[in-house]
Amino acid sequence: MYAHVLVPVSFDTERDSAGALAVARLLAGDGGHISLLHVIEQVPAYAASYLPAGYQSDARRTIETRLGELADGLPDASAHVVEGHSGRTILDWAESHKPDCIVIASHRPGMQDLLLGSTAAKVVRHAACAVHVIR
Repeated sequence: MYAHVLVPVSFDTERDSAGALAVARLLAGDGGHISLLHVIEQVPAYAASYLPAGYQSDARRTIETRLGELADGLPDASAHVVEGHSGRTILDWAESHKPDCIVIASHRPGMQDLLLGSTAAKVVRHAACAVHVIR
């Protein structure tokens, strides 16, 4: 069992967040803590100017609410919303908060992932702790 499990949560329909949460709960056992992390990708300034007023703050509040609801459904969990590039930010967060394990959901890889790499692949390659990838 792990004392601290990090679960990066994406609300994309392609990723199985429920499966990742179930695995994290098993790996954390009765005494482990689960940290749910959502990374909000930064919108370039040229694109942000086309968004309706208040869109970004409304989106952040919605994400915080949904992530909080997920955390409330787990025995010992906390929710964290940060901004940045998903792969790098997950790794930075893990480096500063020292989870024993990361459980990350991934979509089925395609050709673009072989050329560009996915968030899960980046986390697997560079994390300092165990990483479980759920598909």
